Amino acid sequence: MKRKIINIVIFSLLLFLSVSCVKFPDADKINKEREEKRSAAYLYAFNNESQNTVAEITIQTDGSTDLSVVDAEIPYLKYNKSWLFFLTQDDCKHDAFSCTWAAINGKPLSRQYCYDVAQLKAGDLPPDVYYLGKTLGSTDGTGNEVRFSFTTTLAPEWKWMDAETIVQIGYKVDYARFYMKSGLIWDNVIEILNYGNGIAFHDVKTSDENSLDSIIKHYKISQDIILSKLSGRGCKTLAEPNGNKAYVTAALSYDPIQTMTAQNETVVLYPFQVKDDLHKQLLGRGFYSPEDIMGGTTEAQLKLRKEERAAIHVGVHGTNYDWVSALLWLNDTYGKDGDDSVWFTSMEEYYEYNYYRIHGSVQKSVNNNTLKLTINLPSGKYFYYPSITVNLKGLNKGNITSVSSTDQVTGLSYGDYEGGVMFNINCRKFLVEHATHFVEQYENNKTNSNLADAHYFVNMLKESAKKQELLNRIK
Repeated sequence: MKRKIINIVIFSLLLFLSVSCVKFPDADKINKEREEKRSAAYLYAFNNESQNTVAEITIQTDGSTDLSVVDAEIPYLKYNKSWLFFLTQDDCKHDAFSCTWAAINGKPLSRQYCYDVAQLKAGDLPPDVYYLGKTLGSTDGTGNEVRFSFTTTLAPEWKWMDAETIVQIGYKVDYARFYMKSGLIWDNVIEILNYGNGIAFHDVKTSDENSLDSIIKHYKISQDIILSKLSGRGCKTLAEPNGNKAYVTAALSYDPIQTMTAQNETVVLYPFQVKDDLHKQLLGRGFYSPEDIMGGTTEAQLKLRKEERAAIHVGVHGTNYDWVSALLWLNDTYGKDGDDSVWFTSMEEYYEYNYYRIHGSVQKSVNNNTLKLTINLPSGKYFYYPSITVNLKGLNKGNITSVSSTDQVTGLSYGDYEGGVMFNINCRKFLVEHATHFVEQYENNKTNSNLADAHYFVNMLKESAKKQELLNRIK
């Protein structure tokens, strides 16, 4: 008995020594590995985007038009659309990715669950997924698709944005991995941005939400986190949280925030009446229901002349099947499968477009049958959409024999509109690399959705040997 007790003591002592020598995972090492993994995920090079762009387009004509009387202008809305729609999604919600983004981009949808981008790419999806069978958007007026884009708020100071994704392909014992997370994770935000959407500040982690100094301090903390997580992309938009005007007042003193939205004490935006750059203006929005959007709210504006229409700006928290139905209705009624009249974009993109319209310039010079446009797009801080529409009044597409441009122009399309010919000019610096990424994604996983994405981003490019090469790869 005594020997048995001694053996137990010795065994316990050895076990203790063994356990004490176990090397538990180092928290800093784990966080570093997570950041390295995240940094390896593809993200458009926003940190090195074109700024203060000057580009030239040369248009050869057949000589049937007097080019000296052709007028150049940047219209009030991109693609010459007749009304403007915004959607801002508050509270950094998980379903901003798995519902809002997914519906617009033709990805799987679920009525009960959410998923992350890693699960999507691995094919590990909820059991009840369904598909719309198409993407949602408008056109650029020349036949190219332009998908709807929206704004999602972020919560950079909350650690749940760093949550890990569990991928368990074929595991059906339970579906806990598809339960809604506390909010968006950074990997999902990266994918949302890759598709042209915008981001905004909302709540910050201050202990005093009435202290302007504290809110500004936490704007700066949040911005630093955003810049770090998103490889240098900054945030310039605020969606006011909880009707708290202290956030708005603080934003007026925080230079990077340039455009804001709230429900009360706001400016009504009439796009065809805008005469300034809207800098620091608090634009109005409403928390409408899907039924409102598919009914009276939209109809009331569209009964008016376009010059009298207010922008429809919808604030939402969570989205669901009803909101998917509303987005589908917008596409089928006023988007590419309807009358193609709506520009459904993010606050960021509209703000930049209007800024270019107010502060930019289009200069023209004529030499015999050649018309040269020099386009100057002065940028503000954290600008990422160097893209405009230019209308040439008095010229038709049929009069044009060829079009060429300088290297600053990476995307270009043109076609007739009711007053002449319109040019859609995109000067995003890495548009070719961006399209190449989606072609490679299709080559690695040949799904119909990946093929649609590849065509979508390649079709943004101007005509070139590189564009043709990419198109040949996805035939």
